[in-house]
Amino acid sequence: MKIPTSAWILLFVLVTTPWARADAGVTVKRNEEGFSISEEGRQVLFYQIKAKSKDGKFKRANYIHPLYSLGGEVLTEDFPSDHEHHRGVFWAWHTLTVAGEYAGDNWVCDDFEWDLQQATVVKTAANVAGVKTRWLWKSPKVVDADGKMKAMVEEVTMIRVGTRRAHYRLVDFEIRLKALLDEVKLAGSLDDKGYGGFSLRMKRPKDLVFTGDSGVVQPQRLAVEGGEWMDMSGSLTSEGKSGITILCHPSLPVFPQKWLLRKGSQQNPQWPGNKPVLLPKGEEVVLRYRLIIHDEKLKLEDIADLQDEYAGEK
Repeated sequence: MKIPTSAWILLFVLVTTPWARADAGVTVKRNEEGFSISEEGRQVLFYQIKAKSKDGKFKRANYIHPLYSLGGEVLTEDFPSDHEHHRGVFWAWHTLTVAGEYAGDNWVCDDFEWDLQQATVVKTAANVAGVKTRWLWKSPKVVDADGKMKAMVEEVTMIRVGTRRAHYRLVDFEIRLKALLDEVKLAGSLDDKGYGGFSLRMKRPKDLVFTGDSGVVQPQRLAVEGGEWMDMSGSLTSEGKSGITILCHPSLPVFPQKWLLRKGSQQNPQWPGNKPVLLPKGEEVVLRYRLIIHDEKLKLEDIADLQDEYAGEK
């Protein structure tokens, strides 16, 4: 029997893609707080969609915590004592303006609300599953004639989790932002640091090492050049050394981005920095990042290969 060409193509994709493994599956379950994603009973991550706060302060939603290691230990932090607004894996900006006026700060969770419109489970392949959400960004600083908050930005986010490979797991983030009002602008902090965008608040062991595509990178006060990806590895768990790598997709508005790295805080591929950028009304700005959760056996050349594969995905 002749096998159709389409079947051979499908077989090639399943065998060669870094996501693929046919003998396991990813499970997504929803509760009052959000979505729990696991594989074979072992937790992978929790996506917080219900707003939570600490004693009424730093109210936030739409982020990942906990994120777990391959062995099931927590890698991220929430409400850390040094920066209580930091939270797991999040994407936020210090400076949001509408028509030149301050319109909230979702980095420190001030004058800002995430209004959830839709949240659905998605399964894009036998070995990949996740969550798709649609949010409206609102602020008490931006209201209509009746004092009702107006939606400023629509955010559609897709989070996908793949089954575990021998020494790593992939977690994808696709964040689509569309301005609903005229003259909506985003920026990071307006100081010389310019922190803002996709961020990771992770555990920070004393032996934490940062490695980019050109070698070891030393954190500085300001953003540094690091290349297309950044690995953070060290004694993150009782299992021994492990790491988290952030891969950046070439379709980002700026590529490669600079990196704000901290031995004692969040890790941030910086975008757009301290100069506000316009979100054109009705047009989407798409941000794509991929995390590699790995053990100490994943080599740097393997990470480089995974970045190349990611860059080739449309």
